[in-house]
Amino acid sequence: MGKAIIDQDSKVLCDTIVEGMQENKANDIVVLDLREIDNAVCDFFVICSGESSTQVEGISSSVMRETRKKLKEKPLNVEGQNNKEWILLDYVDVVAHIFYHETREFYDLEDLWADAKRVDVPNLN
Repeated sequence: MGKAIIDQDSKVLCDTIVEGMQENKANDIVVLDLREIDNAVCDFFVICSGESSTQVEGISSSVMRETRKKLKEKPLNVEGQNNKEWILLDYVDVVAHIFYHETREFYDLEDLWADAKRVDVPNLN
């Protein structure tokens, strides 16, 4: 498979993850495009936050439901479902980070990956 096809597949997955986040009213959705960064761990980070542990869990479930329904994709790995402060959904080429808002401020992934192309997704609510 050519790089253009793989890039397109990861972009479609990224967009579907964003839709899943929006479905559950995630706050401050940011897409970091890591494709131009040497030794990046994946193509995209999709980052959002929720106002409660219940919403963080709901956003996570919504993302998994959307990717399964539209793309027949499941995350390779899921981390953080027990404490619900930072749930990571690893789809290999795209990694979704769903934070409790205070935890997001503490880890500040957007600053750690500041050299990535950043897209702020407008809230639908």
